[in-house]
Amino acid sequence: MKLSRFVRVAVFAAAGTAAACHSASPLEGPSPLPAISGLNGTSWQLVRFIGGDDTVLLPRAGAAYTVEFGSGGELSARVDCNRGRGSWQSSGPNQLQFGPLALTRALCPDQTLHDQIIRQWDFVRSYVLKDRRLFLSLMADGGVYEFEPMGSNAAK
Repeated sequence: MKLSRFVRVAVFAAAGTAAACHSASPLEGPSPLPAISGLNGTSWQLVRFIGGDDTVLLPRAGAAYTVEFGSGGELSARVDCNRGRGSWQSSGPNQLQFGPLALTRALCPDQTLHDQIIRQWDFVRSYVLKDRRLFLSLMADGGVYEFEPMGSNAAK
């Protein structure tokens, strides 16, 4: 028996009559994410944020802001005193988009980048790898997060 290549969803009203029908993606499984050899398996720590108005924000001493890109579109992150898991995908060269981030809810100290990063997480749209640094750009010239490889001493 051969399965149909498309999923067909039907919604029925209380009387049993079809109220809506929708055909969607193939049943052959999820489509693979485009290969991003530059990010797969890499780990990064935040160095600074440069706002669209050229404001520069630095992580406070001892704070950790990290992103680890797993293969298959999974990621883990640390946003100051909280840890999280989420997803990432790329629809083309240098394009990047994060999925929702499931994050612990510890109360971080005041004056951190925690709240800003969480607010802007969904607005990351592109990346550039340059001089061993990762630059994550926000949409509409909202700013750029600059990261260095985890374990690097370059920020000292």
